[in-house]
Amino acid sequence: MTATAIGLLSLTLTASPTWAQKPITNPPVSSILTWTPKQQLDRYKAIETVYDVRTIKKGDKVRALPAAETTVDPRVTFGGKTQSVDAFMNANRITGLIAIKDGEIVLEKYAFGRKPEDRWTSFSVAKSMTSILIGAAIKDRWITSLNDPVTRYIPELKGSAYDGVNLRELISMSSGVKWNEDYTDPNSDVSRAGAADPKDGLNPLVDYMSKLPREAEPGSKFVYKTGETDMAGIVLSRALAGKTVSQYASEKIWGPFGMEQDAIWMVDRAGHERGGCCMSMTLRDYGRIGLFMLEGGKIGDKSVLPTGWIEEATTNQVKGPAGAKYGYFWWPREAPNYEAIGVFGQGIAVFPEDNLVIAINSAMPKASDRRQSEAKAALFSAIRKAAAD
Repeated sequence: MTATAIGLLSLTLTASPTWAQKPITNPPVSSILTWTPKQQLDRYKAIETVYDVRTIKKGDKVRALPAAETTVDPRVTFGGKTQSVDAFMNANRITGLIAIKDGEIVLEKYAFGRKPEDRWTSFSVAKSMTSILIGAAIKDRWITSLNDPVTRYIPELKGSAYDGVNLRELISMSSGVKWNEDYTDPNSDVSRAGAADPKDGLNPLVDYMSKLPREAEPGSKFVYKTGETDMAGIVLSRALAGKTVSQYASEKIWGPFGMEQDAIWMVDRAGHERGGCCMSMTLRDYGRIGLFMLEGGKIGDKSVLPTGWIEEATTNQVKGPAGAKYGYFWWPREAPNYEAIGVFGQGIAVFPEDNLVIAINSAMPKASDRRQSEAKAALFSAIRKAAAD
């Protein structure tokens, strides 16, 4: 399974020791893999009808995204065909596409009945928002440093393979702890950890991961682990000391940056935001997240993130298999470009030298495969070229 597919399933987490006291109402998140094409189109824009969510409130002001005087509508060549963007979107089940150049919209299109005001679920793009919020929490001193041991925030892991792992290694998925991320194997770690039952009031994921063995030294090897993504969400939730992650996202980003609509964030069965999955927002607000990053993580002249955070978070942190690159929940591309990626065709791509952001929402037929990734790359390349002309 590819790295983007790996990011699909967030596991059940809680930052509270009273996990078992809340009634379980959410269906298993793995059920999202089996939705029919019609269910994808219906539910991706209304995830709150299936799962419990928490609201990220917008502020009083909206960051304007004016239409550019000169827009683009390129032809896209892929798989031996050259098509219009509209035809390409229909062929690849892309429901929304926006390109923002120099702060202005140069392309905005919707398909499959999608409207501008419709939210759409992010899948693993949420990981990149978690990265932003961890950076903000360091700036605000909720988290002291990425050098902090994970056990400072999750002491239940003392004596486990995570004892001695720091936050930097956690958010770059280089803990060195052994993990099997095969969703087709019912005995894999991701399947067993996600199905674990709470006992003695303990967080079931933390309990499961505390029993995993070590396979490499911390910081030496990148292996995509969904469990570690959601453990980072536990760290953030506990560090905020009573404030929800959604409240913090509203205070730091959604309100002051000027998002146009409230967002929602899927919560686990204990009512905590999933660090690795399933925020829902409008297409334009996906674009605004990219703008926030493009503009250096600043709101006005105030920096939300520590000095150097964006460069560090979007730069490869450790050697991965087959040349894979990974930052702090962001995917580095040809420098200085980078992406947030979610399965079934979600994404935010930032091209700093072009002063360009592209955001895409889709209901592609597979969680991830090479053809879908190459199709998206061809689309982005055509838009970049047209926007530069």
